Amino acid sequence: QVQLEESGGRLVQAGGSLRLSCAASGRTFSSYFMAWFRQAPGKEREFVAQISSDAITSYAGSVKGRFTISRDNAKNAVYLQMNSLKFEDTAVYYCVAKAPGRLQYDYWGQGTQVTVSS
Repeated sequence: QVQLEESGGRLVQAGGSLRLSCAASGRTFSSYFMAWFRQAPGKEREFVAQISSDAITSYAGSVKGRFTISRDNAKNAVYLQMNSLKFEDTAVYYCVAKAPGRLQYDYWGQGTQVTVSS
């Protein structure tokens, strides 16, 4: 069982930067795939970025080159550095975890609100 808690969301101007953090519980954190998803008002939840247990990353096309996902296994933490923010990045951002061997993400945080003003 993994519990996730996001932090760092706030109001920021377009073009600015923001770093989201996710604190995870659990002794086997280092073996989990971790990801960030987001959901904008009136839209479906969408994938943003993921990082494997051996730090291989992948990104949605809309954020590639602007966002960076990273993890610190010693701190049971995952981060999302967001640069060159755009109005369309406004959403609730969720930290998500997937256990080894699982096809889907099983554990979700409560989300943190990111609002980008144009």
